[in-house]
Amino acid sequence: MAAVLPSSASTTTVSGLARVLVQAGRLTAQQAETLSKKVAAEKIPFIDALLQSGNIDARSLAILCAETFGYSVLDISVFNLRFQPENVIDAKLMQSQRVLALAKRGNKLTVAISDPTNVQALEQIKFQTELIVEPVIVEHPTLLQLIEKFGQSAQQNLTEMIGDDLDMDFADVDTQAATDQGPTVEIDDAPVVRFLQKVLIDAINAGASDLHFEPFEKFYRIRLRVDGVLREVAQPPLAIKEKLASRIKVISKLDISEKRVPQDGRMKLVLSKTKAIDFRVSTLPTLFGEKIVMRILDPSSATLGIDALGYDPDQKENLLAAIERPYGMVLVTGPTGSGKTVSLYTCLNILNKPGINISTAEDPAEINLPGVNQVNINDRAGLTFPVALKAFLRQDPDIIMVGEIRDLETADIAIKAAQTGHMVFSTLHTNDAPATLTRLMNMGVAPFNIASSVILITGQRLARRLCTCKQPTTIPEENLLEAGFKEEELDGWQPYKPVGCERCGGSGYKGRVGIYQVMPISEEIERIILAHGTALEIEAQSRADGIRTLREAGLVKVRQGLTSLEEVLGCTNE
Repeated sequence: MAAVLPSSASTTTVSGLARVLVQAGRLTAQQAETLSKKVAAEKIPFIDALLQSGNIDARSLAILCAETFGYSVLDISVFNLRFQPENVIDAKLMQSQRVLALAKRGNKLTVAISDPTNVQALEQIKFQTELIVEPVIVEHPTLLQLIEKFGQSAQQNLTEMIGDDLDMDFADVDTQAATDQGPTVEIDDAPVVRFLQKVLIDAINAGASDLHFEPFEKFYRIRLRVDGVLREVAQPPLAIKEKLASRIKVISKLDISEKRVPQDGRMKLVLSKTKAIDFRVSTLPTLFGEKIVMRILDPSSATLGIDALGYDPDQKENLLAAIERPYGMVLVTGPTGSGKTVSLYTCLNILNKPGINISTAEDPAEINLPGVNQVNINDRAGLTFPVALKAFLRQDPDIIMVGEIRDLETADIAIKAAQTGHMVFSTLHTNDAPATLTRLMNMGVAPFNIASSVILITGQRLARRLCTCKQPTTIPEENLLEAGFKEEELDGWQPYKPVGCERCGGSGYKGRVGIYQVMPISEEIERIILAHGTALEIEAQSRADGIRTLREAGLVKVRQGLTSLEEVLGCTNE
């Protein structure tokens, strides 16, 4: 509690810390008034002018303030700053008001101050943090040194991470969006902008598929997903998390004043006149700030060609035969991140000719494919998959691509489109190809509609490809048999193991290879569907038709030396 100081004729012309010193007999009224005039003329804080005058030393001032206001004096040399909550108080507020957060426990925040009469600073901290503020007195010169050191450390760490200047730009940056959305943090901080550019360039060069910007209580980290595995690449100063999030949100045309709900956006990174990379941006409010995940969408991945995807010759033949048919439905299944979108766009790119009308409905469109009419689903505006599909059917389509079949209404419209002379592509989240058919039946699609429309289903996974540093290894026969190899398949090939080198970053893997189960719908499978058969019955028939399971397809890649047995066992179920 602050001490209640009696009023006096001698203190009517001074206030704040000056009044405290006069009341304690450490300054005369004339000295206090002289210092107050100096403060007004030079526009410096009173405490600075006071210590410069030599009327009182910093230690004595700290003790006097603590006794007067009932606070503790803290010897900062015995305080462990390693666990200091770095970004609880805004950096600008910390610099302007000379305050520093020292510790946070529950809803209480311990704050270092040197002038306890600066009630405005304490109120601003309380308003900004929504915490109970507990001040402690620190000697003024020491506090200033800590604040300066804190700011320089953050800046130095960031500068070291940035390196040289970068030559790149963001397309369609709508900076006006930031000013139209009310008060915001400053987003034109050059080090933060350059740091973000460097992170994005490094992610592209590393072949990453996703970037994760993750704020935590004590630190801030950035991770990349490379070849399906997340790895940490940086821990920038925690103090930049707000500016970094705001910068990303502005160039993604998101509302930077909204931090309470998730948001989705897009941005384009222009590397040169002929090279640009799209990013899909997703924000998520967490306990300690907004987590941001950016999906890297390289348009060139859709034009690699079907040979680059890793289909075996017989699988490629079945797939091309299906997509060249005039009507029917082709489904691609697998978990998130298994390459379904790239597979679909590769098929669309093959069919994308001047005489073909192709329309796609996606949530959102991930790859920009010239010549294809792409529609972004917008549930809030009422543009759902069923609405888009109904509109497509009035647009004279030849080929329709539905990003994902999520419900019965979407499935019904897609199947009717396939039955009325259109080729339809779509995805589902199922474990393998046979399970897709029973999933449609469980949705409520009539078996005869499934049997008459679906012509091929592809289940897929992505396995990490062995780097060139791979080395031959020996695997016991019993382990090979347990994995799924047959006796006659054990000889005539050499298994390899990952080693690790500079090229692959020590992981032993570089790039990924597709593992596919390509299942055409034969007449026998149609009969099982019409009889309400189970996934096990469909799988048994597909084996009889010569279709390899995902595990068997993965073992082919092991025999070819493209990946390791451990990798295939980890990404397929048997």
